[in-house]
Amino acid sequence: MKFMKLGSRPDTFYTAEAVRSVSSEVSSDLIVQVTGSRYLLHKFPLLSKCSRLQRLCSESPESSQPQIVQLPEFPGGVEAFELCAKFCYGITITLSAYNIVAARCAADFLQMTEDVEKGNLVYKLEVFFTSCLLHGWKDAIVTLQSTKSFPLWSEDLGITRRCIEAIASKVSTHPSKLSLSHSYSRRERDDVSCNGAESQRLKPASKGWWAEDMAELGVDLYWRTMMEVKSGGKIPSNLIGEALKIYAARWLPKISRERNFKSRAGSDSDSDSTSESTSKHRVLLETIVSLLPAEKGAVTCSFLLKLLKAANILNASSSSKKELTRRSALQLEEAAVRDLLIPSISHANDTVYDVDLVIAILEQFMLQGQSPPTSPPRSKLGFERRRSRSAENIDLEFQESRRSSSASHSSKLKVAKLVDGYLQEIAGDVNLPLSKFITLAEAIPDFSRLDHDDLYKAIDIYLKAHPELNKSERKRLCRTLDCKKLSVEACMHAAQNELLPLRVVVQVLFFEQARAAMGGGKVTELPSNIKALLAAHNIDPSRPTAALSTTTSIQAEDQWSVSGFKSPRSKVSSLKMKMAEDELDESDLQSDGLGRISKFKAFRALPTRPKRMFSKLMSINRNSSEKN
Repeated sequence: MKFMKLGSRPDTFYTAEAVRSVSSEVSSDLIVQVTGSRYLLHKFPLLSKCSRLQRLCSESPESSQPQIVQLPEFPGGVEAFELCAKFCYGITITLSAYNIVAARCAADFLQMTEDVEKGNLVYKLEVFFTSCLLHGWKDAIVTLQSTKSFPLWSEDLGITRRCIEAIASKVSTHPSKLSLSHSYSRRERDDVSCNGAESQRLKPASKGWWAEDMAELGVDLYWRTMMEVKSGGKIPSNLIGEALKIYAARWLPKISRERNFKSRAGSDSDSDSTSESTSKHRVLLETIVSLLPAEKGAVTCSFLLKLLKAANILNASSSSKKELTRRSALQLEEAAVRDLLIPSISHANDTVYDVDLVIAILEQFMLQGQSPPTSPPRSKLGFERRRSRSAENIDLEFQESRRSSSASHSSKLKVAKLVDGYLQEIAGDVNLPLSKFITLAEAIPDFSRLDHDDLYKAIDIYLKAHPELNKSERKRLCRTLDCKKLSVEACMHAAQNELLPLRVVVQVLFFEQARAAMGGGKVTELPSNIKALLAAHNIDPSRPTAALSTTTSIQAEDQWSVSGFKSPRSKVSSLKMKMAEDELDESDLQSDGLGRISKFKAFRALPTRPKRMFSKLMSINRNSSEKN
């Protein structure tokens, strides 16, 4: 870092009986009181350079005793005053980025300008500041940091503004063209091998070399500097987003459930220091949100959701929460399940996680994630314009449209897996209302779920955590479940799951038996009533068996135990036990609404006695296996 030395005489200031004096053969004739400290000095060297002291001494009457001058609220305190006094005596002083702001404010307070004497302190400090400190990166950063102790003086003297402008101009400059003495320079030096060859490990990060040093600034100065950087338009949005992530990691507290924010928020015994800290963090968070680049992808969805979690805990403004919710929804397909686990601090419910916030994000995602048309747009001007356009242009538009539609569909597939994983995490919460679980499950379009294994796992967890659910509630819970999209392992587990409604078990057993009957592609031997039931569920019996099974596999640790469930006899016995506990009421099937009537219309064609139906299915299975 750059520094400047002024004066040539040795330091002769000393302290005696709490009074600072100067060793001199001439007796002192001036006493200066600065913020509780007393200085026994001489008029001649001080008054010759300080216009304010001249005026104060002229206003007080002459006396034989040393004249006393009061300097209340002196900027910079005794340290800054002593720098100015030593300059007047010609004593050597050292100025750098750490003390130049205090010295500059003190010199301006004492009016040590060129009008009093040529080459005065104000002039020398200005030359050093503009020609040296503003040209160095770390010097400008440190100088700007030191202005927070003198905000009003620094603004009036233009120190803050000039530092911000200098820093912003250097951000857009490659570090090789700057004289750097900060952490980036040290990383570059450490990244040189013994033979002098420079490693390539840190070169890709050189574009954001400025972010870590700027993270040392206070929130107000950081906001002003980042606004100046953004207004230049030379820094890509992803680099600004990375800088904001570094700043948030530097100053925002780590959010965890163990800190028990809910109890702290509702406690009346919070200390003033805790309340003040929370207020500072809230301002910091809202500042970061206001600086987020408008471009999608400038920051990761994980970072946005972490900010949203912090906003929820710190009780940030509703506008900040809405903005983070909207931005998170735009990139929801990038999120992981752990990112959505936002602690709940609402006193309205005792749920572990804030499900309402996730529902709001999901609703925003569905609103903005509408797939564009998959065919070329038609012109309103009619056939003449369409005929004037070339076939190549039409084909190009069609391909672009298909690509956009495919990307939107891919995002929904990822979000469907994300939501099903999230449902598994929250399903074990005993305080989670059934309505919220169903809202989340039904928010995903049916085509987005290629398989329903993860959804079934979440339903199974919820049923085990909420044994008090009655028959109708269990039916509502399983309404979203599509048995056609369950894997073999999931069907085996569901068929012997005593917590499921009977109608779900019936569907599972039927599709499992139909899958076995259609083994080997011999589907023509299916009875007419089975074919009708398949047709009611939009399944073509002439298609290969793969149409009835899922295309995804279950990981080893997520597989269910299927012991004792290998033979058709055990499946029928499970159904018998289920029949003893519950009964399939046709009126219930018809009273669930129009959508449910069409779904279970095929069940009216089943025999009155379920035993006969399943024995017929099993006979078909045996016949087909014997023929094979």
